[in-house]
Order: sequence, then C-alpha cells, then structure tokens
Amino acid sequence: MRNIHDWREKINTLLDGWVGRWGIATIIFLVALACFGLGRLSALEDAKPPVAIEQSPEAARPSTLFMGGLIVASRSGTAYYYPWCTGAGKILPANQVWFPSESAARQAGYTPAKACKGLGT
Repeated sequence: MRNIHDWREKINTLLDGWVGRWGIATIIFLVALACFGLGRLSALEDAKPPVAIEQSPEAARPSTLFMGGLIVASRSGTAYYYPWCTGAGKILPANQVWFPSESAARQAGYTPAKACKGLGT
C-alpha cells in the first residue's frame, strides 16, 4: 500500500508544480468547453438539408450552335472560330460559313481568331 501512496505523492507534487491550484479547474473547464463545442458541431451537421441538383441551368437551355461543323466563320470576316467562342455568337446565321476542320478554314483564306483560345496559330 505504501507504493501507491508514494506514487500519489509524486503525482500531486508534479501537478502542484506544473499546473498549480487553478490549473486543474482550468483544464477541466477547457475540456468541457471543447466537448460542448464538438457536440454543437455534430448537431449542426445533422440539421443541414442534403444538397440535390435536379437539373442544371446549362442543360435546361437548348444550344443553337454546332449547326454545320467544327469551325465557323463569317462570310464577310477574315477569322474563324470554334462555335462556343464569343465571336462566333456574334455572327448572324445567314452569314455563317461552316468548316469540318481548321485546315479547311485556312484553305478558304480564314485565319484563327485571337480571342478564341485553343485555335492553332
């Protein structure tokens, strides 16, 4: 029994030296506060409604591009575009010229649009 009493005295001496009189109360308070905060976080996580995407806005709008090929140019212009580039949307349907490839557009005398990323230079 003396051995347990010696250990208890050593632990009390260490605690008194490191933590002091109010240290144990402070540690207990901080642990309780942390447990309370974690409990609140788990309760908030359960209260969030699940996120569901039923239909994306892009899928709801029908696309009017991609009518005749991969590359589009204007009859009166000098540059060719991919159909999704901004410049391609400004070409009136009556003035559109469609090409199956970039090489076909170049052979027709058109150059790649600078504002349309991904076109060959």
